Amino acid sequence: MKNHLLTMIFMVMSHLGWSQLNITGKVTDAAGEPLIGAVLHEEGTDRVSITDADGMFSISVRSELSLLEVRMLGYAPMSLRVGSQRQFEFKLVESSILDAVSIVGSRSLNRSKINSPVPIDIIDVKELTNSQGQLDINQMLQFAAPSFNANRQTGADGSDHVDPATLRGLGPDQTLVLINGKRRHQSSLVNLYGTRGRGNTGTDLNAIPAASIERIEILRDGASAQYGSDAIAGVINIVLKESIGFNANLNVGAHQAQDNPARDIFDGENYQLSSNYGFKLGEKGFVNVTGDYWFRGHTNRFDPSLYRRQFGDAQGSNFNTSFNLSLPLGSQASLYAFGGQNLRQTEAYAWSRDPGSARNVDALYPNGFDPRILSDITDRSLTAGVKGTYKNWGMDFSHGFGSNRFHYFGEGTANASLEERTPTSFDDGGFSLSQLTSNFDISRYFKNCMAGTNLAFGVEHRLENYRIFAGEEASWKTYGPVLFSQDSVFDNNMFVRIDSTYRPGGAQGFPGFGPQNEVNKNRTNLGAFADVDMQVTKAFTVAAALRFERYSDFGNTINGKLALRYKLAPSFAIRASGSTGFRAPSLAQKHFNSVYTDFVSGVAVDKFLAANGSNITTALGIPDLKEETSVNLGAGLTFNMDDLNVSLDAYHIQIKDRIVLTGDFYNDDPDIGLELQKLQVGSARFFANAINTKSTGVDLVISKIFDMTEDFKLNLILTGNYSNMEIDAVNVPAKLQGKEDFFLSNRERLFILASAPPLKANLNLQFQYRQHSLNLRCSYFDKITLEDYIGEMDIYEARTVLDLSATFKLTNNFQWTLGVSNLLNAYPSPQDAETEGGGLYDAVQMGFNGSFLFTKFSVRF
Repeated sequence: MKNHLLTMIFMVMSHLGWSQLNITGKVTDAAGEPLIGAVLHEEGTDRVSITDADGMFSISVRSELSLLEVRMLGYAPMSLRVGSQRQFEFKLVESSILDAVSIVGSRSLNRSKINSPVPIDIIDVKELTNSQGQLDINQMLQFAAPSFNANRQTGADGSDHVDPATLRGLGPDQTLVLINGKRRHQSSLVNLYGTRGRGNTGTDLNAIPAASIERIEILRDGASAQYGSDAIAGVINIVLKESIGFNANLNVGAHQAQDNPARDIFDGENYQLSSNYGFKLGEKGFVNVTGDYWFRGHTNRFDPSLYRRQFGDAQGSNFNTSFNLSLPLGSQASLYAFGGQNLRQTEAYAWSRDPGSARNVDALYPNGFDPRILSDITDRSLTAGVKGTYKNWGMDFSHGFGSNRFHYFGEGTANASLEERTPTSFDDGGFSLSQLTSNFDISRYFKNCMAGTNLAFGVEHRLENYRIFAGEEASWKTYGPVLFSQDSVFDNNMFVRIDSTYRPGGAQGFPGFGPQNEVNKNRTNLGAFADVDMQVTKAFTVAAALRFERYSDFGNTINGKLALRYKLAPSFAIRASGSTGFRAPSLAQKHFNSVYTDFVSGVAVDKFLAANGSNITTALGIPDLKEETSVNLGAGLTFNMDDLNVSLDAYHIQIKDRIVLTGDFYNDDPDIGLELQKLQVGSARFFANAINTKSTGVDLVISKIFDMTEDFKLNLILTGNYSNMEIDAVNVPAKLQGKEDFFLSNRERLFILASAPPLKANLNLQFQYRQHSLNLRCSYFDKITLEDYIGEMDIYEARTVLDLSATFKLTNNFQWTLGVSNLLNAYPSPQDAETEGGGLYDAVQMGFNGSFLFTKFSVRF
């Protein structure tokens, strides 16, 4: 099958094609004086060029239909179609700064990724969606950005429904996500199980439709001094489309069904239909709206040795609507707004329940059963603001709302303590998080201060709310004790005791939340920053920032940053940065709690995941959660000549007081058991500022365009990330000294250290022949070591994945892509059944679903 696909692609490619053009020219002011540092950008791509000391530029564009845009602070932008012309002279007219653009990592409106003092990736989402089989943002970035890692989990409760993602191997909540430069709300889910992000919260990138996104900017540097909490690993800024016109996409794909007893050829079918429409609003305004629907089916990678009969991806459907608009309010101000709603319904299989066990009701399920965990996940967001100029000062006031709500249900399950009277479906309750954020920023660019200086100030206020709401009684309650069995225990033929087994309560698979778990907590924070970006000379850049934050639940922080860039030659520059940072404990980490009841010798025993600040954590001497703090150091070099771009950046990140979820402490412990017995607690675990870590690594990005012939081009992109994390210290409270293995076991340490493979690299080759392209991508994932439930090391050897796709532009308006991800059907190294998810593989490297065949159709007007 794969050989036939390859043959078909190459046969079609031999008859079809795509062109690329080199454009040169000069940018001047109205008087004809050259403008230094003007930014030229090909719309819909990450291709940019910066004018030199003589105002000259050179940029490669896709075709004569490409739209080339020129921007410079203090001047009105210009844009035009390339057409048959190859040399241009742009004369810019002085104007307000409303028309200027900025990128993440700098509040200077005249900064680009080429002349930035910190490493920034700019990812063209349209290019990704046209050439990749992945449909969601997490999986797209997993294979496009070397320091970004995300895997679908299985058997991990809520983490089956929202994929945790990391940058530079740190926690999912140590990367800040922005939309159009404004803070995005986090998910209400705290990851308790699975191989990545245990004990962390994060932002659900998959709640943002790819069809609405123009580009994604990834700042690979600490930025808390600029943007506040969470920006320890970096910042992901999602820039929404402003384009005028209509486009629609239909994507269809499926996985090769290996080891699925119910399917012969394919499983995990994916269907996606999206449309995007932009139209003018008045003379210079716009409205851009997006609708997106996708469906993803179950996969199952079954093996007879497993505890689970269903091991694979959750099934899900997702419907999203979003918008982005701007409306000028005269010549000096404009109104803007963006937002959307995402509705997701998912169904994941929990671990199997065997017939004849205390957790099964044989009268209902004579062959055992596979509980299904369903969720309704709702994301809503709306941001509106006004920006304008007053006496050459740019001003931006905005107010935004964001919320995430998780509602769990159980299907095909049972409350075993009710025996034959049990329902088989339950409302399990859930949790929600909302935030209100207000910002006011002012900035000014001083063209004649040194070689150009940008000064910015701002304040931000945020109100957050976290809630846990209860499910129906039968979802969480234990009705009993209900005796299941009794066994006599003998020693040397002498009777010793009778061991009794009792039926557990609550819904199997996912015990619901009860009234005792309900929470409704708020907090506020106020931040203020100052930011300066100085072009000291044409070759030397200095950027600095200082930020103060006050949180109502833990106090104050002050953080700073300094970044430098020096151009040693027209094509070669070095850069360095240093900063302090922080991450506030999430409200979920502070207030999430759950309890379930077990029976020991006929006595009900409550087992707790205790909220921080509860009587349990207080009795054990666990301090109130405080902020994580960090020191980030980075240094790198860049080289840009013609169509060759190289960046190499090293980093060192030291984090103190990282928050993790501890192991279980039991009431028979010789030292602290008495404290738990007094509270009538059988066992307890909790969140704590438990560890200090140190991460060191290197990021490499190389891109080159080869003009093979007039009609044939080759685009090469090589990206790589090497990272090494160490746990410097485990911060065990005084009452728990000597219990480090319970506080943070070696197994838990390995999960933290395996958040990213030590080495990950992507080589992407795009062959373009006239109007058509062939994409070949090779991705390398280094070896990972984990520990299973019985203390054995699970070693996942290095793997290489090949992806192949071909895109054919059949008409000016219609495009067709077909391809296969994971062409060679690579899987992680198989293990025994004691993995975290109960399958042959953990959720590591490229995942465990094998080859994915896909086709895409797109139309554009």
